[in-house]
Amino acid sequence: MSERISTSMLYSQSIASLQAKQARLAHLQQQLATGQKLLTAKDDPVAAGAAVGLDRALAELERFGANADTVLNRLGLQENALEQAGKVLARVSELTVQANSAGASAADRKTIAAEIASLRDALLDLANGSDGSGRYLFGGTADDRAPFAAAAGGVVYNGDQTQRRVEIGPQMFVADALPGSEVFLRVRTGDGRIDAAAEAGNAGTGVLARSQLADASAWDGGRYRVVFEADAAYRVEDAAGQTVASGEYVAGETIAFAGLQLVVQGEPAEGDAFSIGPAGTRDVFATLDGLIAALESQPTSDAERAAQQNALQTALRDIGTAQGHFIDARASGGAQLALIDTTDALRDAQTLTLESTLSGMRDLDMVEAYSRFTLEKTALEAAQLSFMQMQQLSLFKLIR
Repeated sequence: MSERISTSMLYSQSIASLQAKQARLAHLQQQLATGQKLLTAKDDPVAAGAAVGLDRALAELERFGANADTVLNRLGLQENALEQAGKVLARVSELTVQANSAGASAADRKTIAAEIASLRDALLDLANGSDGSGRYLFGGTADDRAPFAAAAGGVVYNGDQTQRRVEIGPQMFVADALPGSEVFLRVRTGDGRIDAAAEAGNAGTGVLARSQLADASAWDGGRYRVVFEADAAYRVEDAAGQTVASGEYVAGETIAFAGLQLVVQGEPAEGDAFSIGPAGTRDVFATLDGLIAALESQPTSDAERAAQQNALQTALRDIGTAQGHFIDARASGGAQLALIDTTDALRDAQTLTLESTLSGMRDLDMVEAYSRFTLEKTALEAAQLSFMQMQQLSLFKLIR
């Protein structure tokens, strides 16, 4: 069987060849114009699919970066607020020492009380600080309203106890700002481990000068009372009222029992008592309120002056512990800030790796592409010239 090649077939084949060469040349021109070798998925389906996956990974890293920036801002503002809160308490401590000095008059204490009241209000403002976007720092997850509000008898907390954990890298989380209940409310009293105080109703002039945990291994964690009796004697009772120690009281000398130590000065009356045991918690605003009330009192007897001095000493110890509590909170926030820095560096390294891989898939080798463009252009021009010459071939030309 023989095949016949017609003029129309040669013409069609030549046109198809020219169009294919023109399409390849146009594709190369578009690649050179964009600098991309993957213009559509059909250019390399496998590479295009992998590139989409890398795009998603880069977008996720960008989202993690935005999360990190938000938490970084909030933790930085928390650090500033806690630093200012520490300065407020340092000033309160300084004023309390002044008020507790022998030379301070009732008028001096009243003036100091007014300044401490102003400092308390400043501390409340710090506790209600926001992050600049309308969200409150110390409200936990209920950060759409001010977490603290003044109320009869003190301050109430309107936030919750939840501390957010925010993902700032693949399976890497950082804690957001602390809830205000942990920062301003649950503050240990005394020295943070034990707390001692004169009991209400003491009629003598005994003042608690010092208390401490001297031997942790000997302390059973219980609460004790040192009760003063007639003839300068004292006894130590446990929580059940059982006497566990006794002795003769000498002002300024240490009373030691069960790993604990107390130093009392002055002259306690018969029946006066001092308690000592594990430290509890109290909100810092209540501590300041108690201090202000003690400073505003007007003692008229030696017993009342001793009670005022005991209240000032207690407040001074509690404020010192609160200062340490704020430092611990700042350290917690600082650890999160350090984690953000570390994660930022890791995320930047991952982003660079992904972008390099993506560049290898998508970016055009300009030298190689330009060489192919030149070859395709030359081939197209040759094909066009050949087609023009083929069009001139005709039997009639030969006959003529």
